Amino acid sequence: MKYVNQAIPKKDWEALVTGKPVYTNDLAPEDCLIVKLLRSPHAHAWIEEIRTENALKVPGIACVLTYKDVPKKRFAIAGQTVPQLSAYDHLLLDPHLRYVGDPVAIVAGETEAAVETAMRRIKVKYRVETPVLDMHTAKDNPILVHPEEDWKVLIPLGADAKRNLCASDVEEEGDVDAVYEACLYKIDETYTTVPNQQTMMETFRTYCYMDYFGRLNVVSSTQIPFHVRRIVSDALGIPSSRVRVIKPRIGGGFGAKQTSVSEMYPAIVTWITGRPAKILFTRKECMTSGSPRHGMEIRVRAGADSEGIVRVIDVHTLSNAGAYATHSSAVVGLTGHKSIPLYRHLKAHRFSYDVVYTNTQDAGAYRGFGATQGIFAVESAIDELAAKMHMDPVCLREKNMLLEGLPPRGYDGNLSVINSCALDRCMIRAKEMIGWSEKYPRMELGNGKVRGVGVAMAMQGSSIAGVDVGGASIKLNEDGSYTLGLGCADMGTGCDTILAQIAADCLGTSVDRIVVFGVDTDISPYDSGSYASATTYATGNAVMLACEELSRNITAHGAGMLGKAPEDTAFDGEAVTDGTSRVTLEEIALHATCGVGDQLQVSRTFSSPVSPPPFMVGIAEVEVDKETGQTKVIDYAAVVDCGTPVNPNLARVQTEGGLVQGIGMALYEDVQYTDRGSIRNNSFMQYKIPSRTDLGNIHVEFESSYEPTGPFGAKSVGELVIDTPCPAIANAIYNAVGVRVRDLPITPEKIMKEIWKKDRG
Repeated sequence: MKYVNQAIPKKDWEALVTGKPVYTNDLAPEDCLIVKLLRSPHAHAWIEEIRTENALKVPGIACVLTYKDVPKKRFAIAGQTVPQLSAYDHLLLDPHLRYVGDPVAIVAGETEAAVETAMRRIKVKYRVETPVLDMHTAKDNPILVHPEEDWKVLIPLGADAKRNLCASDVEEEGDVDAVYEACLYKIDETYTTVPNQQTMMETFRTYCYMDYFGRLNVVSSTQIPFHVRRIVSDALGIPSSRVRVIKPRIGGGFGAKQTSVSEMYPAIVTWITGRPAKILFTRKECMTSGSPRHGMEIRVRAGADSEGIVRVIDVHTLSNAGAYATHSSAVVGLTGHKSIPLYRHLKAHRFSYDVVYTNTQDAGAYRGFGATQGIFAVESAIDELAAKMHMDPVCLREKNMLLEGLPPRGYDGNLSVINSCALDRCMIRAKEMIGWSEKYPRMELGNGKVRGVGVAMAMQGSSIAGVDVGGASIKLNEDGSYTLGLGCADMGTGCDTILAQIAADCLGTSVDRIVVFGVDTDISPYDSGSYASATTYATGNAVMLACEELSRNITAHGAGMLGKAPEDTAFDGEAVTDGTSRVTLEEIALHATCGVGDQLQVSRTFSSPVSPPPFMVGIAEVEVDKETGQTKVIDYAAVVDCGTPVNPNLARVQTEGGLVQGIGMALYEDVQYTDRGSIRNNSFMQYKIPSRTDLGNIHVEFESSYEPTGPFGAKSVGELVIDTPCPAIANAIYNAVGVRVRDLPITPEKIMKEIWKKDRG
């Protein structure tokens, strides 16, 4: 391999660092109408009357739309392959308002000032209802978040709007209760996570225009261009053939843009007025009307025998969907499916869950997609089990961790055995990097501060087995270069570069001769999108298939030019030769392009029947001030098995970024609601994410395995890397000061409260 497993610079690095106009708002026409949303001030209300005549009198206002003016067909906004798991519970505008921030009206005008003036002139009479704000009381509550009769699901999964349930199920293997009771060592604890904001730098933003064919063109910062086409089609009630979606450069997504949050609003304005229109969410709107991580409460029961072998894990998850189902039915599954299989000796396991509607902001996809919450709970419980056994938690994991060649119990990736797994080597290396043997469990610094170390393991997936589709087209140009067409969305991860590296090695050419163009649903091959850790694995396989077929076609065409049979020739990336004569790639390209009839272009898709998991070990060293509870991450060692890292530099950056987000989730980030259902911390002044000064050293290494189903042995890396910080930091704090905080974020106040309780017996 000349390019795969090499640190190739990102293809778009120069445009990004020189500030070229590449993002959605950079590209929007100057005459775009400005679109804004009037939002509900109430967590639960009905619109009894809405008057817009004074708003329409404001100079420069193009339209003011209410629920009376838009289609009344329900749709789902989650970017998932159909038939999707999420309920069809959205209307473009709905007289029933379900959270503080739910859209009441769409206002479009020529200037921002005109739009804001018009919004103040809209008069709304609300019938305010009692909201359901607590997920613990939502199930079977007489107050229904979705009482409408046209609510529907395509895949039930226990969903029942009459019970405020988005999903509910139990998966069980073996006699869990009997095995648990027979265990010598047992743990039964509950762990809580709160919603987290993705806080991507570029907010939700979309602009739309009508082309001269009368088609609606949607240019949007999205991870899911093809799903957006379907969602906009559903929302507006028009054929998807009338919708074209174009994805420019994305300024971060982290799962937030796997939900169609913004697209339908300028789309309906453009469809009605015929004029270009754009919407740019403010930071406050992103935080109050976006799609944050699900808040969850996870109860874990685990048991081990006298030898320290974990025999049973029982996980029950209560998840808060918020006002709409969005990704909730899919997210909850990963809390058990990506945590329980980490342990190989289980005689029994159970995973059950309830996902409930409440009158809070609806939650969506965020990096880790439920695995983050589940791994925090299970890996914390395993450490608590180790403490009861007086066993080093690393030793406990080494006795029990999943190994290559073994079946993953309770995994949802359709794998009978794990074909690639370096989890054991990841643990060995992480221990060396952090100095576990010297530092475990704690070191007193003598000034009221103490340092502790904590460990956690994680696994994720590589696309959704049998569901996700990667697509790629590859074309030989007349000068001997190639054009690689992709349907996945590069959101800053560098997947355009990674996939070009794969194509270059497949075709025996240089990365510079692979031209990659962004997603345009009119000309790009279908691709599910950039989510579910699917891009390198699924789309990478599609790229390989397309390149292999194109290589055969080039060989055949070159053989014809030489007057030989294809099997008597070979293509080395530069020419087709029969051993004595040769025809260059440029000659073949020109010959094929200029009227001979051979179209040297291939489009292929790939959907994997399996989802091979990547693995990771993270070890945190923290320093805790015993007088204040203040906690700092001093060092973090992360060792990742993502199969073959296609681009080690980009994989390292992915890992470092995920670790920082996980550290923020563990120690700082906390979406808080008032008793009226509005979000308190709706800006960066109140919602704190870690900066560089909050972090110590982060060390990342890779222990490669070889995944036989992946392109050049590769697996995913993007989501896995956020999963270990929460449990590793919680475990390190326990080892440092001897108290366990089970509710994220782990603030100084919570630590001191537990220290005081411990000191008072």
